[in-house]
Amino acid sequence: MNHDTIGIDISKDKLDVHRLLDGRFAQFPNTKPGFKALQKWVGAILPACVVYEPTGAYHGAFEAALADHLPLVKVNPKHARRFAESRGAGAKTDRADARSLAQMGAAHGLAPDTPAAKDRPVLRELQSARTALVKDKVRLRNQLDKQGHALTRKLSSRRLRLVEAQIAELDQAIRAQIETCPVRKRALTLMESIKGIGAVAATTILIELPEIGSLRKKAVAAIAGVAPITRQSGRWRGQAFIQGGRKPLRDALYMPALVAIRFNPDLKAQYDKMKAAGKPPKVAIIAVMRKLLILANTLVREDREWSEIKA
Repeated sequence: MNHDTIGIDISKDKLDVHRLLDGRFAQFPNTKPGFKALQKWVGAILPACVVYEPTGAYHGAFEAALADHLPLVKVNPKHARRFAESRGAGAKTDRADARSLAQMGAAHGLAPDTPAAKDRPVLRELQSARTALVKDKVRLRNQLDKQGHALTRKLSSRRLRLVEAQIAELDQAIRAQIETCPVRKRALTLMESIKGIGAVAATTILIELPEIGSLRKKAVAAIAGVAPITRQSGRWRGQAFIQGGRKPLRDALYMPALVAIRFNPDLKAQYDKMKAAGKPPKVAIIAVMRKLLILANTLVREDREWSEIKA
C-alpha cells in the first residue's frame, strides 16, 4: 500500500474517479462491468484509501462489490462539502467532487472502513420494507378511527391484519438473517438483556449500527445523533442541542427509552435526577436514549449481559 488516495463521485449511471498522486481522471459505468474496470484501473498497488459519499440507492452495489477489494472510506456528504469549501472550491461538478474527495482522504489521513457484512444489503432491504409497512399500519389505524361506515371499516381492518401479518413475517426473516452470524446473534442476546431494549429495537440497532461494540462512547452517541453539541463563545453560553446522525437509529431508541424510564431502575434514576434538576422531559429522554446506546455498545464490546446496579 502507498500514500496515494482516490476520490470517487458516485451517481446513478457512472463513477467519476480521481487519483491524487498523478492527477489522473477516469470514468466508469456504475455497473458490475464498470466495477471490474475500475479495479483494473486502480491496479495491484492499492492506494491508502478510496473516498466516496453515500448516494442513496446508487452506492450500494459499488460498496458491496468492492468492499473486499479496495480500501473504501465512506464520508459524510456535509463534511465533504465543507472540506471543499474550506479549500476555496467553487465549482460543483462530478469531476471536481471526485478530486476534492481524494484531497480530503489525504488531508485527514482517513483510514479504510471495516468491510460491511455481505448480507448488509439484504438486511437493509428487509428493514426498509418493514419501515414502509409500519407507516401503513399507523395510517390504517388512524383511518379506522375516522371511519363510520361498516364496509369501509371492514376493509380497513382486513388490510390492517394483513399488514400486521407481513410485519411479523419480516421480523422473523430479519432475525433469522441476523442470526446466521454467531457474532451478531450473541450481540442480540446481550442487547436484549437490557431492560428497555426488545427484539425489534435490538435488530434495528444491529442493522443501523453494524459497528456496535467497536466504538468509543462519544463516537457511538455522535453516530446516532444523540450527543449534545455545546454552544459557547467567551462568556456567552447557548443551549446545547443534538444534530445529524442516523435518524432510523435514533427513532429506534425512542420507545426503548420510554420503556426504560418505567422499568429499568438505573435509567429511571437518571431520568428522575435530570427532571429534578429542571431539565425538560425531552432532554431527559434523549439522555436516556444516549445512555441506552452507550450501554449496548459497552456490553457488546465486553461480551457480557446487563445486570442491575445494586445500591
